Amino acid sequence: MTQHSTKPSMGILNLDQAKYHLNRYTPSEDIGFFIKHFWIVSWDLRGQEPYLQSIVPNPCVNLIFEPGKSAVYGAAKQTYSILLQEKGCVVGAKFKPGGFYPFLQQPVSELLQRPMEIHDLLGIEAEAAEELILSQTEETRMVELAESLIRPKLPEQDDNIVLINQIIDRIAEDREITKVDQVSECFSINKRKLQRLFEQYVGLSPKTVIKLYRLQNAAEAMDRGHQLDLLELSLKLGYYDQSHFIKDFKATVGKTPEAYTKQA
Repeated sequence: MTQHSTKPSMGILNLDQAKYHLNRYTPSEDIGFFIKHFWIVSWDLRGQEPYLQSIVPNPCVNLIFEPGKSAVYGAAKQTYSILLQEKGCVVGAKFKPGGFYPFLQQPVSELLQRPMEIHDLLGIEAEAAEELILSQTEETRMVELAESLIRPKLPEQDDNIVLINQIIDRIAEDREITKVDQVSECFSINKRKLQRLFEQYVGLSPKTVIKLYRLQNAAEAMDRGHQLDLLELSLKLGYYDQSHFIKDFKATVGKTPEAYTKQA
């Protein structure tokens, strides 16, 4: 089982300032068709102020084991924050984009309205799953037990997952992609078909996915201390004017570019 460090950020803002430990683990081969990686966050802030961590969402569904909050959560459209206090641990399984659809067999966009109960997915009550996994002291054992719950529920592999991940990998890697038409042309897929595929499998539109990655790229550049010309950046990201870029950045990241740069 391969362990990965906290890099790359994958949407975690101000990662270098984090007051917790984050490790990612490569899943077993059969589970790895559907799941990108397992992640474990642990912290000990006893005697310290609570810590608020902001995250720009990825287009992924997450199965989360956390006391009182265990559930399957769909991809969000905006930055969300997690308050860490005292001492704790959270274990998650991040599904590949589209990787949760074969389990759900209905549009993944429905998870945006309401998370899925642990019992409905795994056939075990949330409290029992939390006790089984979070009581362990070794992280690799936590992952093994999470896999043992998921494996009996594995559906048949779906080729659309492979295609969707090829598309999203291209969006993530090619920063010149700012429009859905570019993706349609690149993969020779009708624009409406692409939109339907994303709504059904990913739960976010292709336009939203492109915007999240481009704004995440901008935030990460600010994290690295790069001085950015906002007008030039907004044009490079496909915006017609700077004010529209600032509005989207604030809606997605939670702060204006100027405020975020000062914080970084």
